[in-house]
Amino acid sequence: MTFLVGLFFVVAVYLFLSKQIIRILLGVAVLGNAVNLLIFTSGRLTREIPPILTKGSEAAVPVTANPLPQALILTAIVISFSFFAFLLVLGFRAYQELQTDDTEEMRFAEPADQKLPPLGY
Repeated sequence: MTFLVGLFFVVAVYLFLSKQIIRILLGVAVLGNAVNLLIFTSGRLTREIPPILTKGSEAAVPVTANPLPQALILTAIVISFSFFAFLLVLGFRAYQELQTDDTEEMRFAEPADQKLPPLGY
């Protein structure tokens, strides 16, 4: 499982170093999945008793599953999906305006004759 988490991180960094916006966005998605898998593996991947209290018991059995990583992953999935959707719309809008998805061409998209914005107040 550790190898898979490491592989996800390597793939995400490789995609981040690309020049195309869509590959960078896919790197964001893979990085989110890598972090989720890392949190999941840190929460013990064993078949344990669910953390449910039965009638008459005051505390859970000492060997129970940890519900915190599962709750964190569910929250992270929702946040990473909404973040990815926002970045996808932002990338598409930049493509519509600049007619390119290459980051090198996007750097030089500003007109040369335009004045710089104020640098101080």
